[in-house]
Amino acid sequence: MAILFWYLGFMVAGDFLAYFLGLFVEGQWGSKASLMVFLTLYFLFLWVSWLLAVWMTKPKEAQAAATAPAA
Repeated sequence: MAILFWYLGFMVAGDFLAYFLGLFVEGQWGSKASLMVFLTLYFLFLWVSWLLAVWMTKPKEAQAAATAPAA
């Protein structure tokens, strides 16, 4: 369940970033460029948010076992 909260948190932060960058691009180069920037960042953040959420919820025992020397 924690993975969903992390994912939603990262997605909200990414959506705000995509929105504000899209607004900046719209002011500089117009609405077509803004739409392309926003959509690209939106779908990029879908993927990056999932990777970050998985990384944040990785079990601690798995990390300890992976770094422990073999006996």
